[in-house]
Amino acid sequence: MARVKWQVASRRRRKRLLSRAKGYWGARGRHVRKAKETVIRAEAYATRDRKARKRDFRSLWVIRLNAAARARGTTYSRLIAAFRRAKIGLNRKQLTELAIHDPKVFDELVTTAVGSA
Repeated sequence: MARVKWQVASRRRRKRLLSRAKGYWGARGRHVRKAKETVIRAEAYATRDRKARKRDFRSLWVIRLNAAARARGTTYSRLIAAFRRAKIGLNRKQLTELAIHDPKVFDELVTTAVGSA
């Protein structure tokens, strides 16, 4: 029975690691130990920031909706409450897109929602 040698597996593992560290500056992209530290940290940041992106976008939509609502004589919270009472089921992203790209439709929605309140 032959003994197991790990050269191929370890080389493949290091190559995979270094390919994930491609483009990093200096030793971080060339030396296995530095690359490993950096890749682990980069993946942790990526995971954290994928979740943060959702919060950032919702915040942006709220800010834009507030601006659009104030331009029409109401506030964000009153507008959202009016949409909820009028059973208008559009989310904040859709409402923001309407406010930016199709203001006439957004005006009609606001009048419908606020008028029925």
